[in-house]
Amino acid sequence: MQHGTTDAQWMLRALAVAANGPQADPNPRVGCVIVDPAGTLVAEGWHNGAGTPHAEAAALEAAGARAAGCTAYVTLEPCHHTGRTLPCSRALAASGVARVVYAVADPNVSAGGGGAWLAEQGITVESGLLEDDGETLNRSWLHLMRTGRPWVTWKLASTLDGRSAAADGSSRWITGPLARQDVHEHRARCGAILVGTGTALIDDPSLTARRSDGTLHDSQPLRVVMGQRDLLTDARILDESAETIHLRTRSPREVLAHLADRQIHHVWLEGGPTVAAAFMADGFVDEIVAYIAPVLLGRGRPSVSDLGITTIDDALRLEPTDIRVLGHDIRITATLKESS
Repeated sequence: MQHGTTDAQWMLRALAVAANGPQADPNPRVGCVIVDPAGTLVAEGWHNGAGTPHAEAAALEAAGARAAGCTAYVTLEPCHHTGRTLPCSRALAASGVARVVYAVADPNVSAGGGGAWLAEQGITVESGLLEDDGETLNRSWLHLMRTGRPWVTWKLASTLDGRSAAADGSSRWITGPLARQDVHEHRARCGAILVGTGTALIDDPSLTARRSDGTLHDSQPLRVVMGQRDLLTDARILDESAETIHLRTRSPREVLAHLADRQIHHVWLEGGPTVAAAFMADGFVDEIVAYIAPVLLGRGRPSVSDLGITTIDDALRLEPTDIRVLGHDIRITATLKESS
């Protein structure tokens, strides 16, 4: 079959197939497309979450004996360890595929090495095709594997003059319905929502991910409260809508270590200005999603507490990645230029 452009097209299909997998699952989203020497699609598959067949296994099962002599396009290097399923590297070799092309090398030390092993079996292996797209697909999972901590997105809702609440403490609602619904869609794609005890006690949030009709998404993120103070026994965050844990610590590092142990790779930080400042000061915010309302208060609670910055030269500079109008509000997505 022809290489070059054709390879890229098949990898794009594998990436699209991979996106069918759940974003908040402990495992990465992976897609596999099997193509015969004539350039015809034979089968495709994706990983549908922990405990289900890996993408390669799903595609190979659909292909059957037709996989022999084919090329397998995979968005992540085939695993080479035995977990709940057999190694995908061995399954590919046993199927008789002649060539394996993958986008991103697996940084998981317990599962990586599948590409090298396949090459040792005489199978042609090529890596790095559309690597940037593969990195984007599993950004937070790859971050956890490489750094040992989850990717943290800090969500803030602010007036145009940087206030998260009025002088009397009221904050519902700064932004409009389209922005608030957008928050729920983001929540549904994360493994955990995190607030401090102050937010839990003052705002009494439910911290669930809801659809536009008010019903709950089928899968709910873990609700996490950090801080020393006790929660009210009738707090909405303690209802049965989703699991909640209370971590009695003020240390962002300890919280993220606990969540990493639970294989959570994306944390949606909705804490107030104190918690936000603590994460920012420790270098644990990787991305900011800011909903800015065309509202002026003049007084009130700031979006973030003191960061210890006294001069403009020390300001934390952000790199905008997306700007969108949602009703009357503006959503700005930005990453820190140097995230740990």
